[in-house]
Amino acid sequence: MSDEIPSADEVVTTADVEAAAERLADVVHRTPLDGSTTFAERSGAAAVGLKLENVQRTGSFKIRGAYNAMAQLPEEARERGVVAASAGNHAQGVALAGQLLKIDATIVVPEVTPAAKIEATRGYGADVVVEGRDYERSYEHALELADEESREFVHPFDDERVIAGQGTVGLELVEQDPDVDTVLVSIGGGGLVSGIATAVKAHDPDIRVVGVQPEGAAHAKPSLERDKIHVLSEVDTVAEGIADARLLVKTFAVVRERVDDVVAVSDADLAVATALLAERAKTVAEAAGAAPVAALLSGAVDVKGERVAAVVSGGNTNLTDHAELSRVGLERLGRYTEARLELAGWPTVLGDVTETVEEQGAELNALERVRPMAVDDLNRTPVRVGVEGSGPDHLRDVLAALDALDDVSVVRHSLDAEVRRENEYS
Repeated sequence: MSDEIPSADEVVTTADVEAAAERLADVVHRTPLDGSTTFAERSGAAAVGLKLENVQRTGSFKIRGAYNAMAQLPEEARERGVVAASAGNHAQGVALAGQLLKIDATIVVPEVTPAAKIEATRGYGADVVVEGRDYERSYEHALELADEESREFVHPFDDERVIAGQGTVGLELVEQDPDVDTVLVSIGGGGLVSGIATAVKAHDPDIRVVGVQPEGAAHAKPSLERDKIHVLSEVDTVAEGIADARLLVKTFAVVRERVDDVVAVSDADLAVATALLAERAKTVAEAAGAAPVAALLSGAVDVKGERVAAVVSGGNTNLTDHAELSRVGLERLGRYTEARLELAGWPTVLGDVTETVEEQGAELNALERVRPMAVDDLNRTPVRVGVEGSGPDHLRDVLAALDALDDVSVVRHSLDAEVRRENEYS
């Protein structure tokens, strides 16, 4: 155990979280804990509650920590303003906190940041500086700005005031379900899970807190196993909101004492969770916010017979990206397939294709003519179709019905490849 790492109590206490709750009482929404019979049945849990921070102000939990940190700044620091670095949720949290507290905020974002997120941040009154090809360069530039202009740097997670603010999610959760057994929380830099673990362990030390990371950014588990901060050389995941390479000193100190376990989920698991959250829970979650549900559904954590809370931490996602991720999730569930057809008698035979899919009780979601390849019959027209059905057997029946048409041949489809793990989610 390294002497450089403080104890968890030296970083954040329950009293800090309770004080944060008082500051935030009239600022943030008390987000719902929605029960899900579907997710309970699929996971074997006695009950599952979804803590919907995706309906929080700015679309994620980040306003809690940002406001709590900025509200404690001395007057002279407020007058100078703050600087932060972020490509997403933290940016909007700092921007709104600055608006509410009348503190000038400058947010440094990387060049890859979507225009919509930049405009949303500016919409809260912050100045946005685009600097760097990636977050690391933006982070460095933000620190340089803070030093040059004597401004306070608001860290996205490695700050005891930020951690305490995020912990208010946990306070609400145990008030909404005092008998919860296990709480599932995404881990990026570790601020959210550190705060929540502090709050729920004070309520009941036996509550199990499990962190969830994508396989392509799974740094926390090896850090706990080695009792030393593990730094990834690269990250690769669709969950950009938790695509961090490491914990930092303060979050590591809390995680190693108060988080019981950390599990990893695949990007495919995240896609399934995103799709089912939209379909069954009627809620839009970004991939990072869907990670706890992915752990629940994929079997990454055993919750048989338990009362479980899964924190859906954010919903700030591009709708096109959300639709695409949900489609991949449906493919993994065996409820969507793409097929390449060859048609004789283009375009008149299109009516037969559409009618057959409808007669089979399925939905035709895509149909487009595609470029012929050398292996194609050049007397026929190749098309790509996307078909949604109730399950793999249903979709196989649809494809068989299409293939039985005189002027249609099913050349290949994605179904068999995509449902190789279908039983894991049934």
